[in-house]
Amino acid sequence: MATEKLPRKVYEAELLHLQGELLKMQEWVRATGARIVVAFEGRDAAGKGGAIQRVSQYLNPRFCRIVALPAPTERQRTQWYFQRYIEHLPAAGEIVLLDRSWYNRAGVERVMGFCTDAEYRLFLRQAPVFEQLLVDEGIHLRKYWFSVSADEQARRFAERLENPLKQWKLSPMDLESMTRWDDYSKARDDMLVHTDTEHAPWWIVEAEQKRNARINMIHHLLSSVPWEPVERKVLTLPDRKSSGNYERPPREVQRDVPDHAATLL
Repeated sequence: MATEKLPRKVYEAELLHLQGELLKMQEWVRATGARIVVAFEGRDAAGKGGAIQRVSQYLNPRFCRIVALPAPTERQRTQWYFQRYIEHLPAAGEIVLLDRSWYNRAGVERVMGFCTDAEYRLFLRQAPVFEQLLVDEGIHLRKYWFSVSADEQARRFAERLENPLKQWKLSPMDLESMTRWDDYSKARDDMLVHTDTEHAPWWIVEAEQKRNARINMIHHLLSSVPWEPVERKVLTLPDRKSSGNYERPPREVQRDVPDHAATLL
């Protein structure tokens, strides 16, 4: 039975609370030099982007990066598959949110024929080893798969087609995924069999209700990373000091942005 959609007021209140906790966790990351990588995977239109936005909304962008890599270049195609992801791994005190990850090979590349069968099978063998290296290095790795039904995906695609502000989210590749639903399902199942490990398990996020999915995912992230609150330095506003000899240039010599807001009143 599907979980009831969270009322907006309940959702917004809990989201704000969790975002406050994310800020505290980021302070711990910075203070201890911890490193966190969160991989967001799942069906097209399953809500990965929205979840990433809510996670990062109030975090310090100097220490929290969203990585959404384009298709590999010709040079990158000749490299070891994981190589272009390595350069985006976090340094001490950083959080990296992967808007899709190396699991492109197990999903779209596998289904759409962008990799060979040998490359795909090599990935399935190497991915658990690669992730074991990350974990051994001390990186906190979390992998979330956002799951959505075919009917809900179609509804969200239709909404994007009709909304000019969301049309950029829809690509021909996304539409192609609708016709290959079963192929993507089989690819996901094979991926989980080979890469759901003790050291780097997959966590499934039921995303039929976006609000619920965001709350559940963020709560799990906060509860699975062994962070603790750190004391922040108390800051106070200093008194403004004036040298007494500064005079602002006339406004007429500056180029002001036109006051478009005034035309709306």
